[in-house]
Amino acid sequence: MKTRVISAIVMLLIFIPVLILGDVYYPIMFSILGIMALWEMMNLKKVPMYMKYISSFICLALVLFDYQNTNYFNMPNYPIIVGMFLIYSFSIIINKDIKKYTYSDALWLMIVTLVIGMMFNSLIRIRLFGIEPVIYCFLISTMTDTFALFGGKKFGKHKLAPDISPNKTIEGSVIGSILGTIIASSFHYLVIGNISIGVLILLTFVLSIFDQMGDLFFSSIKRFYKVKDFSDLIPGHGGVLDRLDSVIFVTMVYLLYILII
Repeated sequence: MKTRVISAIVMLLIFIPVLILGDVYYPIMFSILGIMALWEMMNLKKVPMYMKYISSFICLALVLFDYQNTNYFNMPNYPIIVGMFLIYSFSIIINKDIKKYTYSDALWLMIVTLVIGMMFNSLIRIRLFGIEPVIYCFLISTMTDTFALFGGKKFGKHKLAPDISPNKTIEGSVIGSILGTIIASSFHYLVIGNISIGVLILLTFVLSIFDQMGDLFFSSIKRFYKVKDFSDLIPGHGGVLDRLDSVIFVTMVYLLYILII
């Protein structure tokens, strides 16, 4: 527990100044984290080293793709997707051992690279709307996860998704979403405003649900590959994806809300 707290403090001491400074520092930080997250995923399978480097370059390009444009719909388009497909198709042809790196491995790597790139691109774009929306998204994620954990330990009786995450309970999930919604909605109402309280509560509650969906989604990946954490990069917390899995989903959905509404 002590290690986990110390790591959390160190992460805050790094994240808060970068968040405030913004400018090029914020994109640089999430570009680095995006590459780290991709390597965490690639290390789950046997990926040729040359494809790890090629995928890292492509992922970086996706993370920084038009990141200064607040239009989230301006994302990787047909030529980019086709280009990626051709690159990953070619990687099968030049590979010497077809049994160790198959077409399914290449397509898996392509999808993982594309998804990780888009996820971390969204974490950069949200900063374009100011510091407050970033804090709002992280508040939803942190508060939901924290209260779901303690609520589950205190009142949990019914398993939420036992095959994916045996320790999560329905009671903890409900408590986490309710308290996470109250705290994050209060912050948004007092600091950001520009939205009716009813819509705000509904929006925050939905985002809280997506927060837990993100957690379960990445937990299912770890369960499939039989690993506890994506890496041991952050003492007491695991890897980049272990720390950011939930807030990624919250941010992506919140950005869709901003652009649609």
